[in-house]
Amino acid sequence: MCQHLTPCPTSDAVDREAARIVATCREQGWSLLCNGVIVFEDTGEILPDGTMIAPHRGPAPHALAA
Repeated sequence: MCQHLTPCPTSDAVDREAARIVATCREQGWSLLCNGVIVFEDTGEILPDGTMIAPHRGPAPHALAA
């Protein structure tokens, strides 16, 4: 989906939230990323395949491993 010169992370990548925002609705609290992921203000997500990711506040698990 991403057409950027340096491609954004895919929807199945660990850092998928780093993709660029292509649409947002601040009143409803969500943004659509160029990789097809919908992210919510509470840090929940919906992936392009319909999988829902529960809100995950605090440091990401992969950041703690480093």
